[in-house]
Amino acid sequence: MIEPANGPVYEVRDYHYRSERMDAYRDWAALATNVLGDRMDLVGFWVDVGIPGEVMGSDPMDLAHGPANVTWIIRWENMEQRETVWDALWEDPEWSEVWAVHPGFDDYLHMSVRFLADANRG
Repeated sequence: MIEPANGPVYEVRDYHYRSERMDAYRDWAALATNVLGDRMDLVGFWVDVGIPGEVMGSDPMDLAHGPANVTWIIRWENMEQRETVWDALWEDPEWSEVWAVHPGFDDYLHMSVRFLADANRG
């Protein structure tokens, strides 16, 4: 197992956001990425382009809401940095302004967060 404290960790945030609200979410995300990008190493932010996803494998199953339609990836030096930055974010006045205009938290149908490390690192 790769120990997260030994090096960079990538936080992959996958969201199933209500598709009919995606235009509002994209507009909000433009504000959010400006603020978040100043506070964390935001690798990228992606949204679904409408091309059907693929489900494969020896036991494929479709998810209730389909594949995620929003993905954010953030690079952290380690998990300690992640916790420190996320905790501080909720006290940040500029982020509070951005969060206050979020188009709708209830429009997140499903959210998942996972943590990845370079598999070639010891």
